[in-house]
Amino acid sequence: MEPGMLILASLAAGPKHGYALIKDIEEIAGTTLGPGTLYGALGRLEAQGLVEPLPAEDRRRPYRITAAGAEAARTYLEHVRTVATAGLRRLGPAHA
Repeated sequence: MEPGMLILASLAAGPKHGYALIKDIEEIAGTTLGPGTLYGALGRLEAQGLVEPLPAEDRRRPYRITAAGAEAARTYLEHVRTVATAGLRRLGPAHA
């Protein structure tokens, strides 16, 4: 799954800073985003108005999902669910 969508899915549970995002994404998706990938994707998401930074806590900068980000994530995830459901149905139980 694209890093931006992994970040949006993680932030849907609440604001997180970089390290917390990396750990949460590992837990929910079984993949690790490196710092370059994470912060590059966060920059693109912020430029698109899908996430916003919050005031820094210590030296950590948390981010939160915006309403537009939540809507974009919902639309994408519903599409993925539709495609996955159709694909699994077509494969049938012999391929499970």
